Amino acid sequence: MLRSMYSGISGMKNFQTKLDVIGNNIANVNTYGYKKGRVTFQDLMNQTVSGASRATDNRGGQNAKQVGLGSSLSSIDTIQTQGSLQTTGRSLDVAISGDGYFVVRQGNNEMYTRAGNFYLDSNGNLVTGQGNLVQGYPVDAAGVVNKSGTADIKIDTNTTMAPQATSVATYNGNLKSSAPNNTQVELETKVKDSLGQDISLKIVMEKTGLNQWEATVSSLTPGVTVNETTTISFDNAGKVQSPASGYVPFAITINNSTGANPTQDIDLDFSKITQFDSSSSANVDTVDGNSEGYLESFNIGSSGEVNGVFSNGEVRVLSQLSLATFSNPGGLTKAGNNLFQASNNSGLPNQGVAGEGRGALQSGSLEMSNVDLSEEFTEMITAQRGFQANTRIITTSDEILQELVNLKR
Repeated sequence: MLRSMYSGISGMKNFQTKLDVIGNNIANVNTYGYKKGRVTFQDLMNQTVSGASRATDNRGGQNAKQVGLGSSLSSIDTIQTQGSLQTTGRSLDVAISGDGYFVVRQGNNEMYTRAGNFYLDSNGNLVTGQGNLVQGYPVDAAGVVNKSGTADIKIDTNTTMAPQATSVATYNGNLKSSAPNNTQVELETKVKDSLGQDISLKIVMEKTGLNQWEATVSSLTPGVTVNETTTISFDNAGKVQSPASGYVPFAITINNSTGANPTQDIDLDFSKITQFDSSSSANVDTVDGNSEGYLESFNIGSSGEVNGVFSNGEVRVLSQLSLATFSNPGGLTKAGNNLFQASNNSGLPNQGVAGEGRGALQSGSLEMSNVDLSEEFTEMITAQRGFQANTRIITTSDEILQELVNLKR
């Protein structure tokens, strides 16, 4: 009888713990990035009344006789299933679709979170709602992401982009193969000098023979001198054959009164132009170089790149968010404030960018809690009935003890 009372007590304690976990899940049903908990039980030790015996020639074997002594907690799991994504339209809200955690710095400690509601502080640092610094990969002057180590993401709203002279202009489209000789196709290209000023170049492509076109480059901008001619040859498949690389280098001379560099080398890339028997459609594809620009806005792409949009129309990568994955994400320890920290059983963080074995990012959205209220209420009912059943064990054992006491009157 005493054993049954203590078994009932252990069951009550366990179901109380389960109700505590369920209550915490329900309390966080609208917490961004929250991962619900789950309680599992296991039986406690068993008291062996008699051991098992094996069969003999004259008698069969007998199983052991054991009396269980209650139950105990087996685990309190963190369920890492994906929460639904809610569209917010806010540029600094980012949701992870798939595996991975945002990396943040709390003092000297590295923490992890699925809640992507970020903010900018007075210094331009990207932070969480509690002021933890979001970590990412820095970008050099050429726009190349350096993945050797993470750093605080800082977005300086006073960032400017220096002017850059054009070095390459690329063309695509088609030149009609059956066009008669002396047929001309004119293209106008705007390039930038070292001060970011526009220079208009005129390219006249004239058919001079079978599979041959002559390209003449001249300037439409006063003070700029250029007079270059080159021949472009095509093979029988309609691809550029000469020059072999498709690049045509030439130099322009700029009047020094403009203040820009007096000479500038530009490569014209005709490798994408074809010569098929269809209408001529040659045009400008891309031209590098830019004028001076000021940061107007920024956004976060699906790979975590923080893109700055400048007043000159250019878009540059300012930084890239870092994501971490773990061999055992269920082993992460909840640290409060939507944060997780690594434990002895989670494994070391494997940091990188989104899309490289990690989930994709969706800007303007947040991941909701993965708590299912219908499931939680069902679990609450079963936990409540289990708790009641264990209390009934205790009261029943108490009544039997009372009967024993009453034997002596």
